[in-house]
Amino acid sequence: MADPGLRERKKQATRLLISNVATGLFIQRGFEEVTVAEIAEAAGVSKMTVFNYFPRKEDLFLDRHADRLAELTSVVRSRPAGVSPCTALRRHQHSLLASGHPLSGAIAGGPGFWWVLTSSPALMARWYEQEREIAAAFAEVFTEETGDAFRSRMVAGLLTTAITTVFAHAMGRIVAGDDAEVVRREQVAVIDQAFDLVERGVGDFPGTGAAS
Repeated sequence: MADPGLRERKKQATRLLISNVATGLFIQRGFEEVTVAEIAEAAGVSKMTVFNYFPRKEDLFLDRHADRLAELTSVVRSRPAGVSPCTALRRHQHSLLASGHPLSGAIAGGPGFWWVLTSSPALMARWYEQEREIAAAFAEVFTEETGDAFRSRMVAGLLTTAITTVFAHAMGRIVAGDDAEVVRREQVAVIDQAFDLVERGVGDFPGTGAAS
């Protein structure tokens, strides 16, 4: 019997290969100009295999969303006692920045990604859809904790806006020609400014002792 761990690693490697090949083609030619059939051929797999891993063409490019959604949801759901969601997410954004994570936005390779994203209406629509999925996940956690669906949706939306605006600010500066290292250093203050603004409005809602 095949090793389940080996089988899973092979699946992850295939998924990464397909995504990397697709991203390279998108950056070269633009999202709308590349077909799934071309991606499959370049990756050495069938078109059906591509769709098995990525049901939507947009997710070939925005392929980090599932992991990002799970991670952000975990940040608010499993935050330590005494820590508000705003504080937990602020710390998480600082951690992404300090580690040079692509989702910090403050990376030198950003312009190619941003060009592909913003030049495609289909990708932008999926990008905004992913933002709504993050806000919905936050709202679900907060509603479970408080029973207050209205305030939970409001706070979830504000926190999601802080996260996405921080990312877009860094990416926009680098695309405009600012040095990536300068952006990275100055992004520390940008993160704090964003979450300071949210915190003044929402306080510690839904509470600082929600998680055990």
